[in-house]
Amino acid sequence: MSSAHRALRLLWAAFALALVGALVPDPASAHPFGAPQQIEVAGEGDHRVRVRWLVGGADDLTLLGIDLGVLPKDRVMLDGAVTYEDSDAEAMTKASELAGYLTERIIVTQDGRSCDGEVSIAGDLTKDGAEVLFTCPEPVSTVTVTSRMLTDLHEAYRTLARGPGGQKAVYDARHESADWNVSAGGGTRSDLAPTRSAVATDESARQLLVVGGVMLAAVAAGIFWYRRRRRRA
Repeated sequence: MSSAHRALRLLWAAFALALVGALVPDPASAHPFGAPQQIEVAGEGDHRVRVRWLVGGADDLTLLGIDLGVLPKDRVMLDGAVTYEDSDAEAMTKASELAGYLTERIIVTQDGRSCDGEVSIAGDLTKDGAEVLFTCPEPVSTVTVTSRMLTDLHEAYRTLARGPGGQKAVYDARHESADWNVSAGGGTRSDLAPTRSAVATDESARQLLVVGGVMLAAVAAGIFWYRRRRRRA
């Protein structure tokens, strides 16, 4: 086999590997560099603030369950990856450890005074999330919401947050607190859906760019090989 033929075969092999790597989802990609987790902040009545948390990737929920001792440690593979199972959400919903984690990592304060939080989970934890209803000592207007969700697992985790009147914030390991005016207007549960779609769109666009770049390189290599062969002929 000529060196040109060998080079062409290597190029096509590299193309195939790159294509598979771009299109096949990594089971561990969601922690912590996949879809970000989200929270929604809203006022409820005179003394209450509702914070809804939505996990970014289902396998992030599995990883949290393992860390809390709700799920077995043997779910972690040798390469550090974990794979979500349908039973994970049910186990986490029933676990008191999750409720304790939520009230420990999400905190609402009013003028420096803590508001008491109570966790409720209704429906599918992975799709509908969990809510913490905080009761504050005085009628609420502006409160400080602190979120440290999952940053104890990895400091690269971040949280996209939104609240009444179009308020937005990004929480991470270096930015754990933000002030919210919860009297600026009501929020809706559907507010979180566009962000998840946008994240998925960004990931798809990245994959298309990778595939397009590899295909372009393969075509260029093919043209080069074809012209070189014609010159020799």
